Amino acid sequence: MKKRRFLFAVGLILIAGILVYVGGTGAGKAQKKSAAPPDAYSEKTAGSGESAEETPLVEVPSDKQQLIGVKLTEAAFKPLSKTIRTVGRVESDERKITTVNLKVEGWIEKLYADYSGKYVKKGDPIADIYSPELLSTQLEFANLLKWKDEKSGQRIQRNIEFSWGDRYGTTAQMTTVDIEAVLRVAKQKLMLWEIPEEQIKKIEETKEPIKTFTVHSPVSGYIFQKPVVKGTRVAPGDKIVDIVNLSGVWIIADVFEPDLPLVKVGQKAKITLSYFPDKTFSAKIDFIYPFLAEATRSAKVRFSVPNPQMLLKPQMFTTVEIAVDMGKRLVVPDSAVLDSGRRQLVYVDKGEGYFEPRVIVTGLRANGIVEVLRGLKPGERVVSSAAFLIDSESKLQGITRE
Repeated sequence: MKKRRFLFAVGLILIAGILVYVGGTGAGKAQKKSAAPPDAYSEKTAGSGESAEETPLVEVPSDKQQLIGVKLTEAAFKPLSKTIRTVGRVESDERKITTVNLKVEGWIEKLYADYSGKYVKKGDPIADIYSPELLSTQLEFANLLKWKDEKSGQRIQRNIEFSWGDRYGTTAQMTTVDIEAVLRVAKQKLMLWEIPEEQIKKIEETKEPIKTFTVHSPVSGYIFQKPVVKGTRVAPGDKIVDIVNLSGVWIIADVFEPDLPLVKVGQKAKITLSYFPDKTFSAKIDFIYPFLAEATRSAKVRFSVPNPQMLLKPQMFTTVEIAVDMGKRLVVPDSAVLDSGRRQLVYVDKGEGYFEPRVIVTGLRANGIVEVLRGLKPGERVVSSAAFLIDSESKLQGITRE
């Protein structure tokens, strides 16, 4: 038992001696070869203009480099591009939505646009409207036409009572009436209420009012909102239907906050749908919305896409790919940069198994490479593989720390 304890103690002394010897040798070599970083960035010297202090080098012998798989890559100017992939949604083009409403009070006696999704052409009937107010104005217009025929369009000296004066609690009396002028006023009133020209001509021919007037579609498209049914009472300004033209649609895509500086109006994008794997739609960004969604931290980007075959329907989901060309920039592999959150560090090869820890300032990242704004020069070689192992060795040697 005593013999075992003795051997164990001797082993501990030998191990301690070896560690002291190796640590002293490594520290001596690190002290032997040191150099100031040629373009290192340091918060201490950046503002004052003083020369940076010499940085100790990390020694990793060549055999150990092969063992841990160290690879070196030169910092160089290369084309930097990025593809922003996101999800889009098909929406109706707001500029192609038309609301059909009334400028007079009435009731819907017949509804031709009787279900949502129905396609109507420009000029097709939407609804027949009965309006007591409109019927009264038609009676006045018809009576004036009769009086004109009786007097052959001449001026007359008589009192004429107009029914519209009753609406204001008075009786409007006119003398020396110019029938032609009054007829123009009455006709203009009907036109301002958007009574169809054909209906006004029919009144002029028959000298009789028409009980209902027909509302026609001002555009071609699909009915997608219909808040009324047959018999509904409508007031001036009330909506009868909304009509949307889907010959062109919008695709609204979400671009997250970090990618927003890269997107601009006019950039091209490739749009695909899982429903049509053999089709690709090409579009350009025509608008970037000026606000962010609080929950997703993303902004909406809009594309206008022709839709002649009606393949794209509102609320379909799409895949959007925006290719961004950022030109040539000084870059290193993303794996070469050790980011602690407070700083970005690379290890620069100084030759003969020595590496210099260098603080850099990074910019854009894309496709596995990162832009270097400050801290490196073109042609300098950095550790691009096993950098974290060299960083661990540096910490063991007391050269770097968080």
